[in-house]
Amino acid sequence: MEIDITCDCSAVDWHTVSETLKRVGMTYNKPAVHRKAFEASHTTVFAYHADQLIGFGRAISDGVYQGAIYDVAVIPEFQRKGIGTIIMKNILERLSGYNVILYASPGKEDFYRKLNFRKMKTGMALFRNPAEMKERGFTE
Repeated sequence: MEIDITCDCSAVDWHTVSETLKRVGMTYNKPAVHRKAFEASHTTVFAYHADQLIGFGRAISDGVYQGAIYDVAVIPEFQRKGIGTIIMKNILERLSGYNVILYASPGKEDFYRKLNFRKMKTGMALFRNPAEMKERGFTE
């Protein structure tokens, strides 16, 4: 399967981004909100197959030594084909030499562990919807 990777936000179908996040059970917003977040990010990666957006991810960073990865998702029909790994490796190349944290859905730890991520003992969060995030398994 041929996968085309781009880091350019200009031709992205933001409705697909929003719907993909919704389909995979991640937090999603209106397409315009995702566009603003991705365009403001340090690094963006989009995966296409036959001109169809099938996955994406982004990172924010100070551009020196700290980075954080968000919104990594692959549409269900293309999961377990290595596309998430391709997206992550592209993001990590652009954060080479940085301390990198990520925000992942519960149950995805093994995927990130294969990319050398380890659980943090001091990670904490202040969510805008704390009850929902607790219910979804993100917090205690």
